[in-house]
Parts: sequence; structure tokens; C-alpha cells
Amino acid sequence: MPNIKSAKKRVIIAHQRSLQNASAKSALRTSLKRFDEALATDPVQAKPVLVKVVRALDKAVAKGLIHKNAAARKKSRLTKKFNKAV
Repeated sequence: MPNIKSAKKRVIIAHQRSLQNASAKSALRTSLKRFDEALATDPVQAKPVLVKVVRALDKAVAKGLIHKNAAARKKSRLTKKFNKAV
């Protein structure tokens, strides 16, 4: 445990940010699952869900949650999956 006041603050802030990041990553994974479910039930109605997922991936990149190439790879795979289903 740190003794210096600023170091104590950094520990608290790091913990808070890790919780926020975990929550945001979980929400991103949930949106990816929702797209898969929408695609399985009705491929034509999955288009707006795909748009939301792509936007969520772009926001995750902007926040630094995932690497931009990882997001690009996921978007590409999701789009291919959508086009194949439709």
C-alpha cells in the first residue's frame, strides 16, 4: 500500500478506471452477441444492429479499449457474416 498521498490517489483512480473499462468491454461483447442473435433470427432485420455494433467498436477504439486493427478485423468479419446471411 502506498504511503504518499498522490500514490494513494493513483491507486484509487486506476481501480475506478479498470472497473469502467471492464464494464465497457462487457457491453461491447454483449452488443456483438446481440448481433449474432439478430442474424440468427432474422438476417434482414439485423442491419440496424450491425450499424450499432460498428459504432460501438469505433467508440471502443476512441476510448482505447481495443486496438484499431482489432476493431477493423471484427467489423470486417461481421460485415462478411451479414452479407453471407442476406
